[in-house]
Amino acid sequence: MPTATALLITAQRDLLLAMRRKSDVLVSLFFFVIVVSLFPLGIGPEPLLLKKIAPGVLMVAALLSTLLGLPRMFAADYADGTLEQLALSPLPFGLLVSGKILAHWLVCGLPLVLLAPVLGLQFGLDGESLPMLMLALLIATPLLSLIGSIGAALTLGVRGGGALLALLILPLYVPTLIFASGAVEAQMVGMSTSGYLSLLAAMLALAVFFAPWATSAALKIALE
Repeated sequence: MPTATALLITAQRDLLLAMRRKSDVLVSLFFFVIVVSLFPLGIGPEPLLLKKIAPGVLMVAALLSTLLGLPRMFAADYADGTLEQLALSPLPFGLLVSGKILAHWLVCGLPLVLLAPVLGLQFGLDGESLPMLMLALLIATPLLSLIGSIGAALTLGVRGGGALLALLILPLYVPTLIFASGAVEAQMVGMSTSGYLSLLAAMLALAVFFAPWATSAALKIALE
């Protein structure tokens, strides 16, 4: 089987399983919408203040929403033995893990990218800032899934793994949060966004290369 086909089949399988557990998917989306929507209600109708905090609020909410889905990335396959079968497959384990990470992003990350412009309107973001917000999230959310997969693998099967996962991953998410929100803020004030986006893209490229390898190594340790 071609390696690319194996990756897509693994991703498709996880997507089908996610669709059978729609409540898990909707929890992350509702969490994102509710967290973002509470800020205008709590701060009040101050247009300048809302516009100023919008990039940070949206990025933090996206980060936390992505974090909610991480414990489920490998847990079900670990419990029923599927993960062990994938590890014993003649196909590269890292490639199969990449398929699972891709499915996680499609379920937990891509919907946030599509919802963000609608929620950004609550903060008074203009027509030029909204596309930049989507672009920043489009680069940042796969990076969150890739980094998060390492933490999900390291805490797999550990009691209280959810809290430990947050402690491990949140510090690693800080650069992504800074550069993604910085790109939107730069667009809002008319500055160049190329530096922020270039750094985000470089981080994403490194994560695409290293994260599946590190995740598969951690999963093999968990399976021993």
